[in-house]
Amino acid sequence: QLVESGGDSVQAGESRKLSCKLSEDITDRYCVAWFRQVPGKERIRVAILNRDGSIKYGESVKGRFSLFAENAETVNLQMDKLKPEDTATYYCAADWIAWRCQGIPSDLRYWGQGTAVTVSA
Repeated sequence: QLVESGGDSVQAGESRKLSCKLSEDITDRYCVAWFRQVPGKERIRVAILNRDGSIKYGESVKGRFSLFAENAETVNLQMDKLKPEDTATYYCAADWIAWRCQGIPSDLRYWGQGTAVTVSA
């Protein structure tokens, strides 16, 4: 129901755009969020777009990443000034229930398969 794309290997300082395409049955969602995860560590939220248009970013990506809806079915994560520590698998998630959007990652019910980003120094 969610499909991510855009992951690749890049050099530090470069930009990359990730896309999350949502199936029609969840386009009327309360939120769409991007998470990232490295092996052995917990999944961390990078940014979240709420239905009211509000966006929140994780501290480590503020000023470098931008989340925006291209249309009702596609939500993009523009990543600029990439750093090696941004290396991770990035996941898109969505839900139409508010408390699930504000909780821990496992509260969200709809996930993509992930797309890998590798940033070399």
